[in-house]
Formats: sequence, C-alpha cells, structure tokens
Amino acid sequence: MSSQKQETVRRLAAPDIMKRKGGEPIVCLTAYDAPTAALLDDHCDLLLVGDSVGMVVHGLPNTVGVTMEMMILHGQAVMRGSKKAMVVVDMPFGSYEGGKEIAYENCARMMKETGAQGVKLESGPTVPETIAYLVQRGIPVMGHVGLRPQAVLTEGAFKAKGKTDDERLRVIAEAEATADAGAFAIVIEGTAEGVAREITEVIDKPTVGIGASAACDGQILVTNDMLGMFDWTPKFVRKYADLRAEIDRAAASYASDVKARRFPAEVETYFSKKPASQ
Repeated sequence: MSSQKQETVRRLAAPDIMKRKGGEPIVCLTAYDAPTAALLDDHCDLLLVGDSVGMVVHGLPNTVGVTMEMMILHGQAVMRGSKKAMVVVDMPFGSYEGGKEIAYENCARMMKETGAQGVKLESGPTVPETIAYLVQRGIPVMGHVGLRPQAVLTEGAFKAKGKTDDERLRVIAEAEATADAGAFAIVIEGTAEGVAREITEVIDKPTVGIGASAACDGQILVTNDMLGMFDWTPKFVRKYADLRAEIDRAAASYASDVKARRFPAEVETYFSKKPASQ
C-alpha cells in the first residue's frame, strides 16, 4: 500500500454508476475546463469531456475534426477542476475504429495522460468487439447509441433515431451488443421515447439520455446549451439560464465605461507610495 496520503474525497467510478441502474437518476453534464468542472462537481455524478468541445469551444462545424490532443488537453483541465464526479473522456473520430489494438493504444494514452476514470465510444457494427477488448484490459467504457454525431458525414445531418421499425431494431440491437460487450453505461442520444424506454428495460446497464426522454436511468446535456450560451439549441434542451444575454449585457456595460473613461476608477488604480516626511 502506498505511503502517500490518500485523498479524503473518493471519486465515483464505473461500479458506482452501474449500481444506479433502476435507482436514483444519474446526473451528468459536459465539462471542458477546470473552472466549469469545479462549479459542476458538487451537482453531478459524471462529467463528460465531450468531443462536442470541437463545436462548443473551438467553433468547428461538427465533431469530426476533434483530435486526441484536444481531448487530452480538455480532459486534463476537467480533472484538475473536479474532485468527486467520475470523469469520462470522449474518444475522437478515428481514434478507435481502425482496430481493437489501435483503440487500446489510444484509450490507454487518454487515461494515462488525463487521469480520467473512463472513456466513451460511439457504438456501431464493429465497436462491441473493441469495447470487449478494452474492458478485458482494464479500461472502463461508456457506450453511445442512437444519434451518433461522429457519423454526421455519412448520414448527412443530425437526425433523431428510432422513428421507423428498422431503426428501432437496429438501435436496440446496438445497445444490447454494447451492454453485452461490457460497457458500464450507455448514452442514448436523439432517440424516440419508446425505443429509449425499451433499451432501458432490456439491458442491465444504466442508460443516460440526451434527447431520449425521461425513461432513461439518467440525463446529460451540453452545459453550454443548458446555460443558454447559444441562440439556437436542440428541441431536447431546457435552458436553465440565459448567460448569452448576461455576457452581452456585461460586455456592453464594460465597453461603455471604457469609452467614457469611467473604468478604471480610483478604487481600481494603483498609486505610488508617498515619500516619508523628513
């Protein structure tokens, strides 16, 4: 046993999340930086360093251009800012589809360099075998079915899933294969309520919904969407704040004060010390 002093607060890990199946709903949000992670940590069971960072922070049109280096950098920041929540990092497009050995190399690097407690892979026909390979080698994996953002270029747009019988069967089969492969939990995104409910009932791992109804075992949203940072948000987002308007108001007030020379005032200014009297 290490002689180093152990942290008094234990982070949640994959077994803790799995125990929540059918119990108290799992609270998840995305995080990309240390200050935000620190604010969310007390309220969340799981913080996802999503590849949505490419769109939310870096202004990319989709998540396909996100790199390993970007995810590692943001993963490290979120780990520094949080203490309690489990941190899971998205594996970016191209980092795990080329074979299970390549996937293991990249996932092991992600966990070593960030210190995160797990990784997330978007599921597909070839992915369950990779998930099983990773789990057998000690890497906790979260799956992702339904609308898969990394597949946007093959599908042409972000489209809700499970509206037809064929889609329903395919999404359910992917979820079952992902759970059977050993994923500790599965994100269900942009999927019809009945399909999300059926998946939640038939698999033995917790489901975390995003646009997949309240039938799931937990919920996740992109934090910047939830905080009202953008003009447009998807149908499934509820805005709990309007920070876009607040930031615009604050910036306009600052600009006005600078132009009118009201800022900085005397209270915000440094002055030289008066010389001591002779």
